[in-house]
Amino acid sequence: MSDLSIRRAVAADAPLILEFVKDLALYEREPNAVIATVEDFLRDGFGDEPLFHVFIADVRQNEGETVKPAGFALYFYQYTTWRGRPVLYLEDLFVRPEFRGLGVGRVLLRELAREAVARKCAGVKWLVLDWNVDAIAFYERLGARILKEWQTVRIDGDAMIALAEGT
Repeated sequence: MSDLSIRRAVAADAPLILEFVKDLALYEREPNAVIATVEDFLRDGFGDEPLFHVFIADVRQNEGETVKPAGFALYFYQYTTWRGRPVLYLEDLFVRPEFRGLGVGRVLLRELAREAVARKCAGVKWLVLDWNVDAIAFYERLGARILKEWQTVRIDGDAMIALAEGT
């Protein structure tokens, strides 16, 4: 029987958060994409005005066994002008493979929903890769809607700098 608990990350978890992010990047077929550092997470997540928050799922599978970090959810807040309220934006959700099927993802999402309700958010929003059919099916079973009519738009790198400079 598994003992599952969810906790808010603290500054000492910054190396673990980076580990989870790297594991997620590997899962999403982008193993070399992560350039974030422990220092980045410490600076941006644990100062006076954190830019993000993290829930960590810990699991103890057998009595007497050490608690192991099984997954995480990193989120921040956006604002919806149409509803005049904040939206909880889930940036990353990841459960380590050896802990999948134990309800870790569901419990992390439940904790996010509780946080959104407590903060009077209009909803919870996130992205999923179109090839991740298992995740899509999981989210739909929870009642989430996949908004296929919306497309992600991003400008970064040299294009962002050129736009900022007016060139």
